[in-house]
Amino acid sequence: MTKYATYQDRMTVDIPEGEVDGLRVERFEVTGLELWYLKQELRYGRGTKPGTYTKLVDTVNLDHKGNPTLWMSDTDAEKHDHLQAVAQIRLAKAERVLINGLGIGMVLAAALSFKHVRHVDVVEYDERVIKLVGPHYLKDHRVRIHHADAYEQVHVWPARAQWDVAWSDVWPDISDDNIPGMDQLHKYYKRHATWHGCWARRECLKLRRELDVLGIK
Repeated sequence: MTKYATYQDRMTVDIPEGEVDGLRVERFEVTGLELWYLKQELRYGRGTKPGTYTKLVDTVNLDHKGNPTLWMSDTDAEKHDHLQAVAQIRLAKAERVLINGLGIGMVLAAALSFKHVRHVDVVEYDERVIKLVGPHYLKDHRVRIHHADAYEQVHVWPARAQWDVAWSDVWPDISDDNIPGMDQLHKYYKRHATWHGCWARRECLKLRRELDVLGIK
């Protein structure tokens, strides 16, 4: 039996718990009861198996209820959103990978699990994320983290920069407002990457179509 039975296994993170300037990495448990609620509430009805998971929360910028804002976690539902990128890395036997948005490093962890990956560039805007999460992944000599805005970084890369797979995940939620930014990044990376994808692009486009039908701009 292999260490990684599925793509989701490759995205499980093992970064240590910690906090930098109000940004916190912590473990949490999903129980059977919570699973029932997650199945009802998670979009598209995707649930998460009971178990221990890792999340990234912002205790400075609170949500509308005054609670720490959940940025992301490595639950099954969230891993599902990144399957396309991990599949491309494997099927293309990618050697050079670009990731816009570090987060807790789910896609990065998956990329590093493949022996054929030789180099990964990660662009991350929030310095707290780099300080909190970055050191864990920088132990691997294949990783280089760039502290920059993903939209501005396209003007910094060398003219001949090229990647086999590029993945952009720099949006906090699903909104049709994300589409122009996705188009902007895709315009650049379609020339510099064999394949480029954006987190939740399909859902954003679907939302735009639904709003157009309703006449909502």
